[in-house]
Amino acid sequence: MNRHVVLIVLFWAGLIISAINPHDYFTWVLEVFPAILGFIVLVLTYKRFQFSYLTYVMILMHCYVLFIGGHYTYAEVPAFNWLRDTFHQARNNYDKVGHFTQGFVPAMITRELFIRLNVVQKRTWMAFLTVCVCTTISVLYEFLEWFVSVMSGQSGDSFLGTQGYVWDTQSDMLYAMIGAICMVVFVAKLQDRAVVKL
Repeated sequence: MNRHVVLIVLFWAGLIISAINPHDYFTWVLEVFPAILGFIVLVLTYKRFQFSYLTYVMILMHCYVLFIGGHYTYAEVPAFNWLRDTFHQARNNYDKVGHFTQGFVPAMITRELFIRLNVVQKRTWMAFLTVCVCTTISVLYEFLEWFVSVMSGQSGDSFLGTQGYVWDTQSDMLYAMIGAICMVVFVAKLQDRAVVKL
């Protein structure tokens, strides 16, 4: 079986399981929509541009982070409620995992596009511009959260997920930036090897 088909099966399995009795379907749709949109884009562009298998695997992992957040809402993921209670934290911090991933995985996508499409000629700029692109994506996502919350009122509160933390938006963007930095520092060479194999 083609290993890409395995990833597709795992994607749909995760999506379907996350849709079974979620916290509420409005929040579920908002949280998993980026995964569904990404899946559609990857399928439509597959014949013209295939990412390395490593990047596809990381995209799937990001989707699972979204599926879990969509099912429970980011403020109510049980394992992170346990961590909150066990370590006397003020809030459920699963959303920080989500925002870290929101920087890490787009950094893999961005960096691979930069390399393979020769967008950035000088490798010395590659890491900096990758982090800049991913931080910008995080900023735009925070704008989207704000817009949805304003337009939907109380229904959008679970999507916004600040849990009363006044600096939630800023810390979300910081975690995304940290995720992107971690990718370019720790995974760049691994990604380079994966790209060479294509």
